[in-house]
Amino acid sequence: MSSQKIMAKEEQSSLIMLLPHDVMFDILARVSRFDYPTLSLVCKHFRSIVTSPEIFTRRSLLGCTEHCLYVVLANEDEPVCSKRLYILCPKANGEHRLVLIRSLPDMPTYISETAMGYVAVGSRIYVFSRSNKHDMITLSIDCGSHTVQLLPNAPVTMSPRMADVIKGRIYVIGYDCGWERGMVVFNTETQMWEPRMIKLDKEGNKCIDGCAVVMTDKMYMRNPSKTLVYDPKEIKWETDEMMNLHKWRNACVVDDVLYYYNCEFYNMGGGLIAYDQTQRCWREVKGLEALLPETTSSMWPHIVSHGGKLALFYTKRNEIWCEEISLETRQGGEIWGKVEWRKRLVTGNFLFMKALDVVV
Repeated sequence: MSSQKIMAKEEQSSLIMLLPHDVMFDILARVSRFDYPTLSLVCKHFRSIVTSPEIFTRRSLLGCTEHCLYVVLANEDEPVCSKRLYILCPKANGEHRLVLIRSLPDMPTYISETAMGYVAVGSRIYVFSRSNKHDMITLSIDCGSHTVQLLPNAPVTMSPRMADVIKGRIYVIGYDCGWERGMVVFNTETQMWEPRMIKLDKEGNKCIDGCAVVMTDKMYMRNPSKTLVYDPKEIKWETDEMMNLHKWRNACVVDDVLYYYNCEFYNMGGGLIAYDQTQRCWREVKGLEALLPETTSSMWPHIVSHGGKLALFYTKRNEIWCEEISLETRQGGEIWGKVEWRKRLVTGNFLFMKALDVVV
C-alpha cells in the first residue's frame, strides 16, 4: 500500500473518531451484527462499543436487530467428541458459512446425540443439561458478547431432555433422581426458578425426547401414540386428537403453524408437513418436491424457525446441509414453500445436535 493511501486511511479513521460518542454509538448500532468482528479490529474504541451490552440494547430500541442461526455440532473425530457452538454467517456474495465461536467452551450435553435442553430467548441461549458426574448444568450464553453466565441451581436436580419457552418462562422437562419425569420452570425476567416441580402424568412419562413445541401459548409434546398438551394457565394436561394423525418430530412453529419434515420418500406423506392449529388440519407444503430426493438418506431432518422462514438441516453421507425455505399462504389455505438458498455447511464426522434462532 502506498504512503498516500495509508495517510488517507489514517485521516478517515481520525475523522470518525472526532464524532460524538452518542452519534458513533448509534451508527454502529445500525450496522449488521455480522460486521462486528471486522469493526472490532479497527481500534480499541470500536471494539469496546461493539462488545458492550449497551450496543445490543440500543439495536433493539432502534429496531435494528437481526435473526442469527446458531448451531451445535459434535466432532466425532476428536477424542472426547467435543460439542461446539457455531454461527451461520451470511457473506456479501449471498453465500453462507459456518463459523466456530472460539471464545465459548465445549457445550454440555448429557446424551451425546442430543442438545434438547437448549432454548433461545431474545439474544440469549439458555442451556439445561447434566454432567457426566450427574450434576445439573444451568447456564446462559450472551450472543452479543459470546460469554457464559451461570444460572441459579434448579429446585430439583434433573436430567433435562427437552425445553421450550412460553412468555419468558422456560419449561424444562426431564427425569429427577428417582427417574420420574417432571417439569421445572425458569423465569427469564427474574432469572429465578419457580419453587416447585410440575409432575407429568402416566402418558407424559412416555414423551419422546425433543418432541416439544409451543403453539398458542401451550406446550405440545408427543409420545409414541399421542400428542399431549400442557396449558400453563389452567395448569392441566390435555390431548389433541388431530395431532395424533402424524408422528411429528424435530418440529418448529411459525405463526402458530407447526412444521416438520418427513423424509420417507416412498411414504405418501413425505416432504414438509404443516399443522394449522387455527384450522385444525394437516397440509403438505407445496413447491418443495425437489427436496425429497436430497433428504431421503437423512435420519430425521431438523427444522428451525428463522425470522418467519424455515431452516432445514439434514445429513447427506458425511455432509451436513442447510436450506432456507420461505413460506407463503395462498387463497384457500394452501401453504407454498420456496428454497431461498442451499449450502453444505461441513464435511466430516460431525453430528448435528441443535440449531437455534437468536435475535441480536
